[in-house]
Amino acid sequence: MPNKNVSPKDNLKKSKVFEELNTKITQKIILMDGAMGTMIQQENLSEDDYRGIGKESYTKFTNQQLEVLENAYKKGSEVKGNNELLSLTQPEIIRGIHEQYLDAGAEIIGTNTFGATSIAQGDYGLQKLASDMNFHSAKLARQACEKYSNKNNRKFVAGAIGPTPKTASISPDVNDPGARNVCFDELVISYQNQAEALIKGGVDLFLVETIFDTLNAKAAIFALENLFSDLKERIPVMISGTVTDASGRILSGQTVEAFWNSVRHASPISIGLNCALGAALMRPYIKELSSICDVAICVYPNAGLPNPMAATGFDETPEITSKLLGEFAEEGWVNIVGGCCGTTPDHIRAISESVKKLPARKIAKKNNSLKLAGLEACNINETSLFVNVGERTNVTGSKKFADLILNDNFEKAVDIAREQVENGAQIIDVNMDEAMLDSEKAMTRFLNLIASEPDISRVPLMIDSSKWSVIEAGLKCVQGKAIVNSISLKEGEEEFLRQARICKKFGAAMIVMAFDENGQADTLSRRKDICSRAYFLLIETVQVSPEDIIFDPNIFAIGTGIEEHSDYAIDFIEATKWIKKNLPFAKISGGVSNVSFSFRGNNPAREAIHSVFLYHAIKAGMTMGIVNPGQLTIYEELEEELRLRVENLVFSKTKDATEQMIEYSSTLKGEKKAVETLAWREYSTEKKIEHALIHGVTEFIIDDTEAARVEIEANKGKPIQVIEGPLMNGMNVVGDLFGEGKMFLPQVVKSARVMKTAVAHLVPFIEKDQETSGTSKAKGLMVIATVKGDVHDIGKNIVSVVLQCNNFEIINMGVMVPALKIIEEAKKHNADIIGLSGLITPSLEEMSNVAREMERDEWCRSRKIPLLIGGATTSKVHTAVKIAPHYSGPIIWIPDASRAVPVAQVLTSNEDEKKDYIEKNESAFISLREKHSKRNKLEVISLNEARENSLKVDFTIKTPTPKVIGRRLLKSFPLEKLIRTIDWGPFFRSWDLAGKYPDILSDEIVGEQAKKLFSDAKSMLTKIVSRKMLSADGVFSICPARRTGSEDITLFSDESLTHKLFTWHGLRQQTRKPRKEKNKCLADFISQKNDNRKDYLGVFFVTVNGADKLAKCFEDAGDDYSSIMVKALADRFVESFAEYLHMLIRTEFWGYSPEENLNSTDLISESYQGIRPAPGYPSCPDHSIKEEMSKILRVEDIGVSLTENLAMSPASSICGFYFWHPEADYFNIGTIGKDQLLDYQNRVKLTEENAKQRLMTILS
Repeated sequence: MPNKNVSPKDNLKKSKVFEELNTKITQKIILMDGAMGTMIQQENLSEDDYRGIGKESYTKFTNQQLEVLENAYKKGSEVKGNNELLSLTQPEIIRGIHEQYLDAGAEIIGTNTFGATSIAQGDYGLQKLASDMNFHSAKLARQACEKYSNKNNRKFVAGAIGPTPKTASISPDVNDPGARNVCFDELVISYQNQAEALIKGGVDLFLVETIFDTLNAKAAIFALENLFSDLKERIPVMISGTVTDASGRILSGQTVEAFWNSVRHASPISIGLNCALGAALMRPYIKELSSICDVAICVYPNAGLPNPMAATGFDETPEITSKLLGEFAEEGWVNIVGGCCGTTPDHIRAISESVKKLPARKIAKKNNSLKLAGLEACNINETSLFVNVGERTNVTGSKKFADLILNDNFEKAVDIAREQVENGAQIIDVNMDEAMLDSEKAMTRFLNLIASEPDISRVPLMIDSSKWSVIEAGLKCVQGKAIVNSISLKEGEEEFLRQARICKKFGAAMIVMAFDENGQADTLSRRKDICSRAYFLLIETVQVSPEDIIFDPNIFAIGTGIEEHSDYAIDFIEATKWIKKNLPFAKISGGVSNVSFSFRGNNPAREAIHSVFLYHAIKAGMTMGIVNPGQLTIYEELEEELRLRVENLVFSKTKDATEQMIEYSSTLKGEKKAVETLAWREYSTEKKIEHALIHGVTEFIIDDTEAARVEIEANKGKPIQVIEGPLMNGMNVVGDLFGEGKMFLPQVVKSARVMKTAVAHLVPFIEKDQETSGTSKAKGLMVIATVKGDVHDIGKNIVSVVLQCNNFEIINMGVMVPALKIIEEAKKHNADIIGLSGLITPSLEEMSNVAREMERDEWCRSRKIPLLIGGATTSKVHTAVKIAPHYSGPIIWIPDASRAVPVAQVLTSNEDEKKDYIEKNESAFISLREKHSKRNKLEVISLNEARENSLKVDFTIKTPTPKVIGRRLLKSFPLEKLIRTIDWGPFFRSWDLAGKYPDILSDEIVGEQAKKLFSDAKSMLTKIVSRKMLSADGVFSICPARRTGSEDITLFSDESLTHKLFTWHGLRQQTRKPRKEKNKCLADFISQKNDNRKDYLGVFFVTVNGADKLAKCFEDAGDDYSSIMVKALADRFVESFAEYLHMLIRTEFWGYSPEENLNSTDLISESYQGIRPAPGYPSCPDHSIKEEMSKILRVEDIGVSLTENLAMSPASSICGFYFWHPEADYFNIGTIGKDQLLDYQNRVKLTEENAKQRLMTILS
């Protein structure tokens, strides 16, 4: 039990406001005010007005204040927009705004001090007036509240503390991620000065708001804690963060749960969100906070998104904002509501009406999880698995890390931190205790650098030092909730408690060593005594939450030969059990590698000892440990004899346990498996190269290629012969195995990577030899391109790689290549073959155009250059009927990459074989054309008859009103959220592996390769997500819409239908339908304009940015496999994003299926209400509507553009429409008649030629 002769308990009395507010919070939803800035903006004040020139208030300035103002003005400072100054120069305006909000029903009003820190006012040269601004702002708000308060309805003044324009976690210099333009201490001083003036002015509570950098907020909390200590009284604090976009993160990168974990040590009276997003987009984050927070939830959103045309500058009316907040209240998510930018007294009045009859959220009970945070939350409770603490960013434990830090190579040191996270570390321990270092400076710089690396800083940090000043320096750099390693009773209770109080003010958890004034605990009883004493001191004297206490009961080395050390492991395990039972909610940690220290140099023995020790310690209750997860052997996989020897040592079962372990450890061989797997390294040089090519192993290929070059040179050969000999021989084996179906496409692409690495090594030697350019004589040369207007190139690139593997020279022209440029390149290189690729429907017409141009060109026509056609939208019938007739040379359709090889080989073989193949191909095409012309064509009826047989949709169903109307931007949407809805089936098809996912993974033929490919994909996917290598961006709009013609839908920007956005001219099925089926058009699912009922249509674009750049990096490095993998995964991500966003539309933004709860299989199979057809779909074959869609959505904001053929760039992009009606379904327009073509031509105002070109794929 604790010593009673210690410093008094840290029990500050609470102000009376706590009780009053807590009582109100349980009884009703409390109303805050709206936007001070919006109301000031409506005053249309001039520069002179801001200065107060001519006002009575100006004459009341002190000489000192006047001097500050005059000096600022002389230096050219313009103060218009400095709203906080108005509390001094236009006090009646500020007081009047407060009174308007109070009159509207506000119960808490914020002072006009959002930017009244000395740091913010420094931008105007008015930092010396900051205290005056805060004091007078608080007085003005206090006066207004007194006027509207009565005994039964007290009004409260919240001292508003904004974020400052300088951030402690974000670098202002793109070239130096470790730079900062403000430090923690400067922020604390500025915030504390502000808070002191606000208290003097009469505030009831503090509001730390619009937090976009949590480290700034922690500085504000630290300052408030200093103030409360000085006042000897605790004042209520409200905390409000700002999620800046649909990624669900604040600007400095934290998720909302990580944000809560990082600031909850302030014991705020409420936590919530404000500003940035309108209420509709805040919805999922308020819902999340409501489910995890044990304090009141406060939300005061902007009035939608900025709209310069609106009177308030924002697009939501009081009715819209109040309705959305009313829905939050109905869900039971909120306790305090109000408004931010764009909200007026009318908004607050409407919000008051919408929530006044609804009950307040019931505040959840506190749970005792250890709630840590980096950019993401890390919650540890009794059910959590063991937590790995990475140990390599420690100068005392890693020579490599120490060397990098001592040599000032911090950037490479950051890579070690990244490797630890990638290898499974859930917390990173950082230690800079080195005599030759300025440890404080090194800790600060390193932590600032990793703060700029989201893939590292997503995990919490453990700040490790034996010097308290270094720990404090580290805490001042961390926006998340960190762990301090460590504090102890070594220097007595006073210092122990001082350090604990500082940890608590920073919100850090703390490791407490089993160490007191008499030294380290080395027996079980000493461990119990010290841990118990420390525990009760912390929770009773400092009021540390017990879950923030992590004991390290000392792991010492066993197997030393000293008898007293024999029980060290079992004592730790027993102490762990005792702590878990007797010190509630405390956690247990330790440095695992210490236990095996006496076996250093024998890694297999050490790994086995770690495995056995951890297995039993975790069972006893050990929470976390400093351990290298890459050096752990799985307990169950230990050889039985080794496991028994180690358990004997750990539990000291026999007196000779150490001797037995030493004797047995000498027989352990850690390299056995590696020797087995490297048996091929004994092969001849040529066979080594062949093995590397077949298995895609790049590790030794440069050495083996060089060995082959030396051998050939010794026999007076040339460097080029390495390519012509062993390398091509190996690739021929690869080609044969691929052709026989014994290798699969992903393996072949890896083979190409090995080949490129080898050739790159040889090029300098070949150039020096001046014999050749670095390539062997190829079987043939193909020019390949994605046609003009199309940006899709995965399939084309795969074909290129496969053909290169089979000794073809490939000129890959990329995407969007015009016909004449393709022909010009073919002539330039004297090509044997031209290959065309395309994905979108207009590309089919462009392929026909290339065929026509080849026929016109004498060089192509006379040589009869073969033209290969491939791509997802192509088919053998279409190639035969629509493309082949335009060119007299051979045209061959290629269904997939594996077919490209035999076709290219026969086209470049002897003339007889080539002639025979071409004749058979042409014969097949003639047969297809004849069948096509004779096929049983569906009867095309007249357009009038089709309209009479149109679908009559039930519009008695009430139209669901969207929660969001108008454009919404989703930047940097979290990729991790999209993993669940990835449809993997098309991924395997893109690699020419046939089969349904997940069955393909166990397929007898391709299963093994599918599993390897899937493993590589998941590994790449993990890197992409953790390092944010790609960005998912989207934009959508839900618009009022009506059917304005038989096949036309018009979208409007407003409910009154006065501002037209565009009209979508649709098409109707026109073939005769059997069995009473209807001739459908998408317009059938939208209400007629004259029906006097509301209806809506959604429009969206989603994209994945960064894939081309990342793929190019891999391509430049000769890694085609990874290049293709990146693009294939980008396609999966964008498809998943489209699916996920549609789910959000249904459940949140439109909200017509709020109770929907589908699993990923149901989502992929579209088992939900509504459809999202895209231009190019069978029900919407006309791509031209993309132009109108892209204009209203301003898709350039998400990096999307349209080509002249209306393909989207980046290639991983999707667009479409959202239909809500339950009867809406997908269908195929099919063939249309000349009357509908003419009708469409007239509606869209096109020439006949242009209309035919748009609808060529469906004309009869």
